[in-house]
Amino acid sequence: MQIRAAVLEEFGKPLVVQDIDLAGPGPGEVLVRLSACGVCHTDLYTASGADPSGYAPTVLGHEGAGVVEAVGEGVTSVKPGDHVVTLFSPQCRECVHCRSPKTNLCLAIREQQNKGYLPDGTTRLSRGGEPIRHFMGTSTFAEATVMPEIALAKVSPEAPLEVAALFACGLTTGLGAAMYTAKVEPGSTVVVFGAGMVGLGAVVGARLQQAERIVCVDMSEERLALATHHGATHTLKGGPEATDAILEMTDGFGADYTFECTGLVGVMRQAVETARMGWGLCTVCGVAGKGETLDIVPRYLITGRRVCGSSFGGAKGRDNVPELVQRYLDGEIDAEAFVSHRITLDQVNEGFELMHRQDGIRSVIRFD
Repeated sequence: MQIRAAVLEEFGKPLVVQDIDLAGPGPGEVLVRLSACGVCHTDLYTASGADPSGYAPTVLGHEGAGVVEAVGEGVTSVKPGDHVVTLFSPQCRECVHCRSPKTNLCLAIREQQNKGYLPDGTTRLSRGGEPIRHFMGTSTFAEATVMPEIALAKVSPEAPLEVAALFACGLTTGLGAAMYTAKVEPGSTVVVFGAGMVGLGAVVGARLQQAERIVCVDMSEERLALATHHGATHTLKGGPEATDAILEMTDGFGADYTFECTGLVGVMRQAVETARMGWGLCTVCGVAGKGETLDIVPRYLITGRRVCGSSFGGAKGRDNVPELVQRYLDGEIDAEAFVSHRITLDQVNEGFELMHRQDGIRSVIRFD
């Protein structure tokens, strides 16, 4: 079938919206007609050329939601008509990582996915007979996509798909960092650095985990106001002085949990240094630039602080995403508030510009 898609032809150049070909699903694969897709920082990161693992040409996009249109041989967990959220972090439920409660990093298709291919080492995308590689196993800047069954979460049809799409990456990454990776305890003090999609998700996750104090740090007053709406009890203007302010708020000890959601290594260091002496946990969610390193003074670790990373919030997608979407439907998560701009596929580069200007939280491409 022929579809319209936004293709990354060359790093550092605008995406090109064009007609390409999409083959039908093979064994274990599913054809999804997309309804919505969020424009995420990871897409911009790859398009810029900053991602050392990036490749072109490829169809970007990974924060998608849509309706199953057809399934390949052997697919049993979804059927035509089901509403699904795309998962760049799959869950096969069989590999050693899926069977462990310690990680969500499924190993089943990781090698081929990282190269831009489906599990059999080929693509379903092409142009003029030449293959176009998939992005993060999803390629959702397109009217339709073919994905592995294990990379789709079936969600309630009651959830608007433009909202459900946020759970495909940014929102779940923040929520899960607090709920699944750090496992924030009731009554604790939490500091979240960054009030973008992921940081605000971490604020919500900390609230759902019944943290007593939730401090959000950002340079934008508008975003700090959003953090308050989503559950932050205190807000601080970002910058070097925020470190001392946090220590003063916590009697010099630091916070029980800190979350870094900016991708800036300087802020990562702040998150480490403001974690509590004795048992503070710093969770790094942001993706740093190519070649950047995090400099930590060993004394901070020797005195009891811990640092961990979190990919997709530690969520096991097929199990946890439907649960999180249901919590949105139950009124516990104001996910609709994160959708700041609704755009068309032809406006995808404008979505990147809005993100670059920090205009709003999430631009969502609508295909209907």
